[in-house]
Amino acid sequence: MGNTIKTALLLGALTGLLMFIGGLAGGRGGVYIAFIFAVILNFGSYWFSDKIVLRMYKAQEVSESSAPDLYSLVRNLALKANLPMPRVFIIPEETANAFATGRNEKHAVVAVTEGIMRILNKEELEGVISHELTHIKNRDMLISSIAATLAGAIVWLAHMAQFAAIFGGGRSDDDDHGGIIGLIAMAIFAPLAAAVIQMAISRSREYLADAGGANITKNPYGLASALEKLSRASQIIPMNANPSTAHLFIVNPLTGKSLMNLFSTHPPLEERIARLRSMKPY
Repeated sequence: MGNTIKTALLLGALTGLLMFIGGLAGGRGGVYIAFIFAVILNFGSYWFSDKIVLRMYKAQEVSESSAPDLYSLVRNLALKANLPMPRVFIIPEETANAFATGRNEKHAVVAVTEGIMRILNKEELEGVISHELTHIKNRDMLISSIAATLAGAIVWLAHMAQFAAIFGGGRSDDDDHGGIIGLIAMAIFAPLAAAVIQMAISRSREYLADAGGANITKNPYGLASALEKLSRASQIIPMNANPSTAHLFIVNPLTGKSLMNLFSTHPPLEERIARLRSMKPY
């Protein structure tokens, strides 16, 4: 519940930041224009995300006949989670990782790499799949799209403010809103603040997915053990992943490339593992 409240508060913070910046940059009309612009940009990503990311990683759909063990595992866990059977894909990649995507429960996808199936035992793989099914159940694709839309609108407004400051569109320095200096400062710091909040939302959803995955399997230690193995494996065989899709994977495929945890799409693996280890088996 704590992370659910945190997500709501962070989305509220993004909304508040959007309204505040809109008032500085272009008034109420500026907010509406920026929001509509961001909705248009993110609609395609939300609606076609599964097709885009699956094609990006050359994922191949499997059936019960072509991958009976994996398909059966996903089907049994989907039943436990009270979810429709998602489509199942295998990514031809030695790096150990997995992700879920799709705009809703009826159009969901679970994808795993060949590498993850080689290094995890059944109990650990169940933990990973349950984590991904929880993302589907929690509609995290929708939540991340909302966050991306709000953040995108903020960035667009910040660009408007930058142009206003450059071409003399700001108010005088005696104005209550800080004039050109205020516009320049906002153009610099608003996108940064939006990115920090957006990443914080992503991290809070990962904690929820870990807890939900443990609830489905009734065994938090399986997922904890999987994350330990994935942490080591990602260092040995890093993934050539697109940064725009990093938030989808169960462990950050860009591990070691981020400058600061503040901008990471995932919480520290050590913290995730410690939380799971502290849970009692159901």
